[in-house]
Amino acid sequence: MEPIIQMKEITKRFPGVVALDRINFDVRPGEVHVLLGENGAGKSTLMKVLSGAYRPDGGTIVLEGKEYSHLTPHLSAEGGISIIYQELSVVNWLDIRENIFMGRLPMKHAGPLAVVDYAEMNARTEELLKKVNLSNRKPTTSVGDLSISEKQMVEIAKSVAFNAKVIVMDEPTSSLTEEEVQKLFVIIRQLKEEGKGVVFISHKLSEIAEIGDRITIMKDGGYVGTYQVADLTTDDMVRLMVGREIKGTYQHKPEEHYEFGDVMFECKNLTRKDGRAKDISFSLRRGEILGFSGLVGAGRSETMCAIYGAAPKASGEVWLEGKRLTIKNPYQALRQGIGMVTENRRETGFFQNFSNKRNISIAYQLKRSSLDGMLGLTNNAEEQRLAEKERADIQIKCASLEQLTSQLSGGNQQKVILGKWMAAGVKLLIFDEPTKGIDVGTKSEIYKLMRGLADGGIGVIVVSSEMPELLGLCDRIAVMADGRITEIYEVADATEEKLAKAATGETA
Repeated sequence: MEPIIQMKEITKRFPGVVALDRINFDVRPGEVHVLLGENGAGKSTLMKVLSGAYRPDGGTIVLEGKEYSHLTPHLSAEGGISIIYQELSVVNWLDIRENIFMGRLPMKHAGPLAVVDYAEMNARTEELLKKVNLSNRKPTTSVGDLSISEKQMVEIAKSVAFNAKVIVMDEPTSSLTEEEVQKLFVIIRQLKEEGKGVVFISHKLSEIAEIGDRITIMKDGGYVGTYQVADLTTDDMVRLMVGREIKGTYQHKPEEHYEFGDVMFECKNLTRKDGRAKDISFSLRRGEILGFSGLVGAGRSETMCAIYGAAPKASGEVWLEGKRLTIKNPYQALRQGIGMVTENRRETGFFQNFSNKRNISIAYQLKRSSLDGMLGLTNNAEEQRLAEKERADIQIKCASLEQLTSQLSGGNQQKVILGKWMAAGVKLLIFDEPTKGIDVGTKSEIYKLMRGLADGGIGVIVVSSEMPELLGLCDRIAVMADGRITEIYEVADATEEKLAKAATGETA
């Protein structure tokens, strides 16, 4: 079967690094072609070449039978290529129909004037929403009122609206529940039946085995090979992706016994003003990692935001090392030794226009400033020293410390954020979905870093939707449902079944 798109010997260089080294990739009608590789392997760069955002330094692209040295964004879109990025490109303050037809509004003539044909736009939007199983939403619903999974469906509807032939989905399941993942897979199978080609980028190997047909594996900007998914085990995928076997991905084992010290952090009867966290009480011992499990909307992130000062509390107390803290905003949290690695690293984890050096040192500089962070001078030599130390300690892979953090892979962006808090000298660090969109090799590194922090006396709290991650990493696991803690398990007594039951408000 003739491919819809072929990329041959694609090469892309940036200063000091070869991002793509003669990569071959193609997509056939009616298939899901998985693109797999560690963070920094070149997957996103290859897709940006396909979208026309990057111009390659070598190779050719065959689209609709024509050969090009490079594509432009217009040519890529005209050729039927649509990319749904991990950071969704919907506009929250527009409604669903406006998002779908943005820049391509259906028009009609009213005398000499051309005006938007809202009747046609509504009718077409209703048809598209039905196609992506979102018929319970009206075309005039604001996208800001949708869940993440519903926003993804809007992105898919946008692709279908203009007859995309190849739809690229970059980490589409990273923020979805298992039920939402299965609904997405139903849509993907429908697209396959219609003869669309789907490029599926994911680090969740079990999903790849379920939804993929072929798989192309990349490593360090190079082409490893293309295989039938059915011919590879998950162990094969890991070995080909990282070039070695990853054993003990989750560093903690229930049979290992860590020495815990005194209670170093306590949350007492915390309730948020909006009621999304109610009467939360727990403690954290020095040397342990405490996990938080629960369904989406259970109140885990909301609880952490209230502790961190990013959301107002109605009542409750927070104690760190025997001292009651007053925290009304994240700056006060920083000054008193609390940091938070947020779930959405691109929006709230680092500054897009800052270098790695500046992003690593910013919290340290703010902590030393006065007047709530408004008064303070930067010290370039000190910034350089801090950044070089964290780069070496955490093994951040970057072209230079002056490179923009936004240009790094997801895993290295996460390391920069971690470096920021380490440079600031926090005593308690909250991780919200710390390995979201991160490959198995980098996950292993981050788990080791987290265990090292706990062993070094820094408090570690982890919110995660992945039960194997919590069971493998944490010493105790608190389960939340409907804004409350329903159970707290020692990890030796916890199972996925117990966590799932407690997450529904039941006890095991």
